[in-house]
Amino acid sequence: MPTTPPDELTRLIDAALPQTQCTRCDYPDCAAYARALARGEAGIDQCPPGGAEGVARLAALTGQPVRPLNPAHGSEGPLRLAVIDEAWCIGCTLCIKACPVDCIVGAPKLMHTVVAAQCTGCELCIPACPVDCIALVDAGGARTGWAAWSPAQAAQARERHAFRAVRLEQAARDNDARLAAKAEAKLVDLPAHSRHTDPAVLDRKRAVIEAALARARARQR
Repeated sequence: MPTTPPDELTRLIDAALPQTQCTRCDYPDCAAYARALARGEAGIDQCPPGGAEGVARLAALTGQPVRPLNPAHGSEGPLRLAVIDEAWCIGCTLCIKACPVDCIVGAPKLMHTVVAAQCTGCELCIPACPVDCIALVDAGGARTGWAAWSPAQAAQARERHAFRAVRLEQAARDNDARLAAKAEAKLVDLPAHSRHTDPAVLDRKRAVIEAALARARARQR
């Protein structure tokens, strides 16, 4: 069994993953899968983008024997990139929200496009599109797994995924601040005779505001 400290093992495992953030391992991203592997809660055979070489890398790090990919999570294949049919795109932005590395650009009601150099082929934008205007094209030829994906691409994908997480968190905080300001303004704007100084009433109002903020934060996740 490995004697590497859990945090360091998590870091090493995460560095050995392709960072496509495809969720096919049944975890929300590569970092979550790495944490689960380090804790012994996941198998080394759950990452199709890494392929057989990826399994071998994870086996070496965790001390587990090499085994084939679990077909329940998919199969090893070439790198595929998403392409949007611009003639059919309705500009709904759902694919933008689904992309884990922010590689789709566009605006509401305007045509979107995929930045091919940043696409990880995660496929998460496919089910998100309501008009089926996104297709996957083979970009790896005969190469599969890590042979079709470089460490530099993995590093870029990790950085873009991390930046997206920060962006979403900041957007959630900004939204919470706007909601709190609006709620406070409504209380302040009440006519003087309508304002109630009973602590119990004020506590109930605060509870309502806090519940609204909690729901808003939950929707951002």
